[in-house]
Amino acid sequence: MNSTIISRCEAKGLRLTEQRRVVAAVLEQADDHPDVEELYRRASRIDAKISLATVYRTVKLFEDWGLLEKHEFGDGRARYETSDRDHHDHLIDVNSGEVIEFVDEEIEALQEKIARKLGYELRGHRLELYGVPIKRKG
Repeated sequence: MNSTIISRCEAKGLRLTEQRRVVAAVLEQADDHPDVEELYRRASRIDAKISLATVYRTVKLFEDWGLLEKHEFGDGRARYETSDRDHHDHLIDVNSGEVIEFVDEEIEALQEKIARKLGYELRGHRLELYGVPIKRKG
């Protein structure tokens, strides 16, 4: 991560309550793509007084301020990750819901090539692949 959510909030002038700090810390520690309910479970282990509504409001606030990226991987749950992470794409296992992050230079180059071919300069993209594990014989 380039900087913490807390430092980015402070730089933007966003007021941080203790409960917002807890949610920020939970998000920074996440190595997965938690939904709000999972964030709440993790935050309530740190601060038993935090409410689900507070977590929802804080996530929405962080998203509105550009601190979080929201992902909807087709399972009916919005999931989140910090927006300052290095670029990566996602492969979602449709059986388990597991989200695998990856970077592939060939895919990146192909996307640039396609954009140029269509007369565009690519400014960004989001790639999500959905699959099931290949059953191996043996």
